[in-house]
Amino acid sequence: MNLILQQDLNDFDIILEKTKQQGIDFLNAIENIPTSNTYTFDTKSVLNELGLGSIEALKEFNERLAPLMVSSSGPRYWGFVTGGSTPASIVGDWLTAIYDQNTQAVKAQGGASALVEFETIHLLLQLLELPDAFLGGFVTGATMSNFTALGVARQWYGAQFGKDFAKNGISETINILTATPHSSSIKCLSLLGIGSQNYITVKTMEGNREALDMTDLEENIKKLNGKPFILISSAGTVNTADFDDFEAIASLREKYNFWWHIDGAFGGFAAVSNKYKHLVKGWDGADSITIDCHKWLNVPYESAFFLIKKEHINLQIETFQNSNAPYLGNPLENFNYLNVLPENSRRLRALPAWFSLKAYGKEGFRDIMENSTALALHFGNALIENDFELLAPIRLNNVCFTLKGEHNQEKVAPFLSALNDTGKVFMTPTVYQNKKGIRASFVNWRTTENDVKLVIQEMREVLSKI
Repeated sequence: MNLILQQDLNDFDIILEKTKQQGIDFLNAIENIPTSNTYTFDTKSVLNELGLGSIEALKEFNERLAPLMVSSSGPRYWGFVTGGSTPASIVGDWLTAIYDQNTQAVKAQGGASALVEFETIHLLLQLLELPDAFLGGFVTGATMSNFTALGVARQWYGAQFGKDFAKNGISETINILTATPHSSSIKCLSLLGIGSQNYITVKTMEGNREALDMTDLEENIKKLNGKPFILISSAGTVNTADFDDFEAIASLREKYNFWWHIDGAFGGFAAVSNKYKHLVKGWDGADSITIDCHKWLNVPYESAFFLIKKEHINLQIETFQNSNAPYLGNPLENFNYLNVLPENSRRLRALPAWFSLKAYGKEGFRDIMENSTALALHFGNALIENDFELLAPIRLNNVCFTLKGEHNQEKVAPFLSALNDTGKVFMTPTVYQNKKGIRASFVNWRTTENDVKLVIQEMREVLSKI
């Protein structure tokens, strides 16, 4: 064995203890760690010939790289709908690295970690009150979840014409209808060869809404003259957390032939709350659903899952199968995850979610979700009392706002830049109905009313200086 590797093996307990203590120190101080910084370094590092060993590498990390780390998992990081890692999810993430399992086959002599993923999906279906008519799997984020679902939708579309798009390529114009899709869905249309501009934009409802106008949707469907189509709908739009009318969409299924996909990356968690579950009523009729765990489930990043109706399993296998790998067996007879999603090799990505679900149960996530929405309303009320205005009603956990008065539109960008530079809070810019705005997203389990109070005070001070 290499001498440096042997030394690391001998000192493994010391290495892990140092790492553990550094992690504890960071998390204990996370409320005071900046949400942004301007630190940088020269990236043209020289590769050491012999190697430093883990202890020395950790020292260099702390000197050069650690200053880059911001409190993106902290209570006042309100950008990108970012959750924070709960204690249980960190346990699951650490053990994922330690056991280092490749999640593929459900039953195999080489390991059966896919069973953990099966069970985790089953637990998530219970949390979201969805039927076991769905087959699920873990991917890195909403982009790959949307990609997986829309990839199968593309295969379904070809099947309507008796064609296998996965084998022979796209040979028909694919009709996509949507109103306010997330940018990742549009990116997926590009990746799938459909084209990022090849979709029909349906009007949104009147009254400051981002949801599908059902009358306009049906008018666009009629223009297709009976041709199949793919509908991309929303359970929580990015700016205002708006929801499409799933019951109305379900009724359209009785009249028209289409694949129904729901992007519920964060909004799908409305299902855990008695106060908000009406927003997703009827969503169990969809063909596919996207959900992010590293948002409201508060697990470490690179954790999302897709749900696709089991009735489409053959289309799923046609889309993703490894048909030219004899050592993997017959994809129709032996269930391997690599035959139903994009990646072949995958870590046991479900484990942080499994630990979280077991540790905190339905009530734990109901509390996190309802606390987030209550804080969003609290923040919105505080904005109105100061020199800000809401660009849309607060429907769930996203607050879309701007500086009060048309004359202040040019101040929005410098105000947000200066606010983020304080390191006390991080929010993202947006544009809503042709107005420059700011978006704050509440999903982190650590956030409290004191954080809202602190941010409002910072906003007042920054506003007074621009």
